[in-house]
Amino acid sequence: MNKRLLAILAAIGAGTIYGINHTVAKGLMPVYIQPFGFILLRVTGAAILFWLISPLGPKEKIATSDWPRLLGCAVLGMCINMLFFFKGLNLTTPINSSVITTITPIIVLVLAAILIKEKITLLKTAGIITGLTGALGLILFSSSEVRNASNIPLGNFLVLINATSYGLYLILVKPLTGKYHPVTLMKWLFSLAVIINLPFTLKEFTQVEWSSLPTEAILGMSFVVVGTTFLTYLLNVYALRQLSASTISAFVYLQPLIAIVYAVSTGADSLNMLKIVAALLVFAGVYMVTRKSKPKPAA
Repeated sequence: MNKRLLAILAAIGAGTIYGINHTVAKGLMPVYIQPFGFILLRVTGAAILFWLISPLGPKEKIATSDWPRLLGCAVLGMCINMLFFFKGLNLTTPINSSVITTITPIIVLVLAAILIKEKITLLKTAGIITGLTGALGLILFSSSEVRNASNIPLGNFLVLINATSYGLYLILVKPLTGKYHPVTLMKWLFSLAVIINLPFTLKEFTQVEWSSLPTEAILGMSFVVVGTTFLTYLLNVYALRQLSASTISAFVYLQPLIAIVYAVSTGADSLNMLKIVAALLVFAGVYMVTRKSKPKPAA
């Protein structure tokens, strides 16, 4: 099996896990664990797992010049990204969060245009406007409160910040994926994330009644730590070795499709016309942004 196909399968696997996570993580908050406490559990568990498997990979030393970029990746990908996503998910619904997350490819394109002067075509501009219209529609016109979602507009906005942070992370981490083994990168990124997140998350983490957690809560937390954190970051950084950041971000398409099916089938969320129209606008926008332009014929 060629490396590109393996990278595509890795990205599909990560997108599938993320899609299910919207409902699984939502079901645990805030009954069993608060959002920020959940993040400390995620990054600490992932750091331990990556250090445990690190002997299986090559022995590598991070170059001194790469530490600032590594620190930036940890802040964007394992701190701001996670904190805002889980806080937003706690306030909104699984389908809303999954649809807004889909806007990541558009954010990556805009950031790439600003940071590395990537050219934006007329089609991509139309895609940016269309996708943002869908996301803003969810943020501005969603009901302010439904069952187990206390402030949907604010939650949607926090998820949008999460998507922006993750888009920056994909751009920033890409050069490092060509220099270091995925396990080397992840063990240091999550180790840094534990230290950075600790002051913001320790209070909520200590409030969890660990001894009285039911089995379903333990299984859900295990899925988020092992699946949504350990496996997805490992799969994505592996995929980035063969695929571009914008291509990886396009696999975010999978999240709402899987999240909608899983959330509706489990009764955790429901569809309405606003969600359907917003999702279609976001999908159309992402399609226009990620569509490759046909090469111009030679003169």
